[in-house]
Amino acid sequence: MTGTDEVPRPFAPAPPRPESPRNTGTAVVGLLIVAALTTAGMAMAGGPRMIDGQALPASGVYTSEGTKAPAGNAKPAPKEVRELETNPLLAEGIALGAVTCRLPAISREPAKLETYYKTFVACLAESWKPALDQANEPALTATVQVTLPETSACGKAPSEDEAVAYYCGGDTTIYAPTQWMLGDAGLERSRHLATMAHEYGHHVQRSSGILSAAAEKMSSPGEDSPADKELVRRIELQANCFGALALAAAAGRGSISRSLANAALDDYGRADDSDTHGSRRNQLKWAKAGFSGKTTSACNTWAAPASDVK
Repeated sequence: MTGTDEVPRPFAPAPPRPESPRNTGTAVVGLLIVAALTTAGMAMAGGPRMIDGQALPASGVYTSEGTKAPAGNAKPAPKEVRELETNPLLAEGIALGAVTCRLPAISREPAKLETYYKTFVACLAESWKPALDQANEPALTATVQVTLPETSACGKAPSEDEAVAYYCGGDTTIYAPTQWMLGDAGLERSRHLATMAHEYGHHVQRSSGILSAAAEKMSSPGEDSPADKELVRRIELQANCFGALALAAAAGRGSISRSLANAALDDYGRADDSDTHGSRRNQLKWAKAGFSGKTTSACNTWAAPASDVK
């Protein structure tokens, strides 16, 4: 999920086994983060998947909500902080709020599935808001769309062969096309929840300024340098951790039983090794860190040694 500051590429699909060439699609201003299939066989429910995406350098493109300084001694307005390891969101003691997600029945009908996603995303937003408030960073609004646009603020959309769902930071939208999601997960709720929680994790990275900070460190036009791939892995592994952190905040209440939350956690381990997303072991390791850690500091992939983000 990452050129020049003006015209970064929209995305690169996750590499299958054996690795395929990276996508070299039209450059656009924006940010696109893709949850992608790694092989054709992975379209079957229960098969392994890869989470894919890039942080795109787009300095000055995004504007944060609530950036005007208040008068007097009032608390400063929340704003994104373009820092990584020292981002306020990752400070010690910052925790999500416990939430009760009352979700409708999952369905193959597009309208009902859209309602399922939107209800869950609203619940994720409620859980993440206390943490963002503690960090004094904006809780930007994320939207959900279950139809595939020809273009978005991130440019041309990926193809069905490349993606399951994706997040566009340019319009703060999670795109989860019905056909793609059902082809990947069927009606397996744990898988839908894991994917949406991961994509919302990218939205949190966008809101906090983490994605912008990572994008500014990208050094190669195709994000193919070893240093850039490591940055991308840190982004992706943190999104796994953030996703699992939110699942833990909802576990055991409402529609998300502890067993369902545990199944969603396990889904982060259904992946192949990837030079842009980390080993299968580390993908699950960081998800478990968030699920058991309870605070955002458990997800500071930026402070981790290189061995933990391979």
